[in-house]
Amino acid sequence: MSEQNFQPLIIVRRKKRQKHGHHGGAWKVAYADFVTAMMAFFLVMWLLGVGTREQRAAISEYFKNPSMTPGTATIAPPGQFGPGGASDSMIQLGGAMDLSHGPGKDKHGAPIVKKDVKAAEALARKQEKARLEELMKNLNAAIQSSQALAPFKDQLLLDITPEGLRIQIVDKLNRPMFDLGSAKLKPYTVKILGELGASINSVPNMISIAGHTDDAPYSGTHDYSNWELSADRANAARRALIAGGLQAGKVARVVGLAASVPFDKANPGDPINRRISIIVMTRQAEKAARSQEMADGMSGAASAPNVPAHPAPTTGRKAVATPS
Repeated sequence: MSEQNFQPLIIVRRKKRQKHGHHGGAWKVAYADFVTAMMAFFLVMWLLGVGTREQRAAISEYFKNPSMTPGTATIAPPGQFGPGGASDSMIQLGGAMDLSHGPGKDKHGAPIVKKDVKAAEALARKQEKARLEELMKNLNAAIQSSQALAPFKDQLLLDITPEGLRIQIVDKLNRPMFDLGSAKLKPYTVKILGELGASINSVPNMISIAGHTDDAPYSGTHDYSNWELSADRANAARRALIAGGLQAGKVARVVGLAASVPFDKANPGDPINRRISIIVMTRQAEKAARSQEMADGMSGAASAPNVPAHPAPTTGRKAVATPS
């Protein structure tokens, strides 16, 4: 056979494809996108569930116009915006929760925290008022039932004031609480204060004690006046209350007001103006008193047990009795 008639033998081999072979990793990418979308969806739903109406409105505005933070959203500082103008950090909403800190350490949740604090303070004031009213009720019952207090019930005046529960022991004609022109307590006054001391000690509130006189000038030494007398009487009442069961640490203030705050303004010489006023103070009144004392101390006002011999009653000046 000649070379011109020779034809090469060609062998064709066909590769059989497997029916259930590997299809590549495209499905993994699609599944990851699906999981990411679901996570974002549930995150948005969670934010809508825990957020307030204002926060939900801010989130809605953000997704409507992501190029800027409108409405209640705070403007992020320069350098925190991406190419399109939106923040490349988390959404910063006024009052929204900081997801990195959680709801317990939310620095953007100030309005919610303030609302909770105000509600707690209001509840505390309500409970304190109820406690003082209960104390007044118990004291009235004790005055009626006690053999030591019943004869003097017309000299014991109880009322609720903005500062707290006020208990006033007033003088009566022919039945004074102290010896004339002296800070020495009458025996029955000691019994009254002893009964009150045990009852007042049942509440945790601090107390304030003030001594008052009438407008009759003190007839004695020239360097001793109604101011010193009222302060000494308030301090004597403090000692009697402690002897009756009041804890000494509950006394926040002892002052002498002389005739500057009369009970009967129309008759400043009436015996009822000579009295001891005991106030079971509210927390707010206690804080105000301490703030005032701190302000006086910062302004350089020095406290002293004695005051000038004849201060003008109209000034409302107080003689502070030093506890002994």
